[in-house]
Amino acid sequence: MLKVIFYIKAQKANKDGLSPIFAKISLNNESISIATGKSITKERWQLTNNLRTVLKIEKEKVIKQSLDVFQMNIEKKYNELFKMGEEISLFILRDAIKGTTSTRPKGISITEVMHKHAVFFERKVTAGERAPASLQKYGRAKDLLVAFMRKQYGIDDIEAIEINSAFVYNLEEYLKYESNFKGKSGIKNNSVVKYIRVYKTACNYCIKMGLLDKNPFMVYDGKLNVKDATFLTQQELNAIEEKLIGNERLQKVRDIFLFSCYTGYAPVDACALTKDNLYEDSSNDLWILTHRAKTAIKANVPVLPPVLKIITKYEGKQESLIPKISNQKMNAYLKEIADICDINKHLTWYVARHTFATTVALGNGVRIENLSAMMGHTNIKQTQHYAKVMDVNVKEDMDKLKKRFA
Repeated sequence: MLKVIFYIKAQKANKDGLSPIFAKISLNNESISIATGKSITKERWQLTNNLRTVLKIEKEKVIKQSLDVFQMNIEKKYNELFKMGEEISLFILRDAIKGTTSTRPKGISITEVMHKHAVFFERKVTAGERAPASLQKYGRAKDLLVAFMRKQYGIDDIEAIEINSAFVYNLEEYLKYESNFKGKSGIKNNSVVKYIRVYKTACNYCIKMGLLDKNPFMVYDGKLNVKDATFLTQQELNAIEEKLIGNERLQKVRDIFLFSCYTGYAPVDACALTKDNLYEDSSNDLWILTHRAKTAIKANVPVLPPVLKIITKYEGKQESLIPKISNQKMNAYLKEIADICDINKHLTWYVARHTFATTVALGNGVRIENLSAMMGHTNIKQTQHYAKVMDVNVKEDMDKLKKRFA
């Protein structure tokens, strides 16, 4: 259903305080904005209820009549296209209103790119190949993109081939300093880089499907700021294991956290494990066999004694190998664990994953290639983000070097 709403852009008021009036045209859950060529002060726009009250000032009456004619023209063009049996889109309607020669969009729009990729990705989620949280990330990325286009250009969509480097870097600036989510303004650099990678991924998918010729986001060269990841030392890990905890809730949290410390599994993967994921090899060694929900990459890990102890403790008490607790609650409870164990670090699920990579694996001589396979990474560069060079490894290597020179 066609809908037309008029609004002003107060932020674009001229030196006389006149704000331009735009028409927002909505059709099939999409919308675009078109300048009407008229303007009015913000105060008069509000006092006249967007020119809907009885007008007494002649100039405002004229503006109101012009807007009425503008809306009638939009509806007239829409009806003409409808009668001709045209497949009506906002791009076609916009060109008809402006009287431009082009009646068809030049290509797929950027929101259509995001939608088509989301449909494809949803199938992977349904098949259990990717995590639902990743799908939510793509939806959030699309919402941010639309919010940016509305604010920066007064549109809800743009043809992908029309996106240039100025659009991409204006988007980056908007995400960093102006975007708003849950009451917070601006997004940190690493999240911005990841969002723009989402747009790249969606465009690459449409290139593979023959819907795009080139990726407009390939001009972006933003980099992640790599920070030292927090992990526990062996002494801190021992302190958590050996601490006597009477509270059953905190016992459960401690066990789940330790399970992740000794397997490296992220929350969504750890909580999804069942007996079906256990496998005993020809040497009678027990393994956990699974694929990471985030990437669908194999992530098989041997069951270490602390892990077996936890699995045995909760055997038969639930379908999963370990109890399930939501991320938010888990992180809140881990703060209590850190307090009672005198650990001055902010504990999260991902601290456990970093601890597995650094203290448990590399700290005990596991090669980084094998660690990468256990963590379900597609390349060793990802593993290097988690892995830290530990003093004990440096000392062992230097001892070997000393012996050669002795």
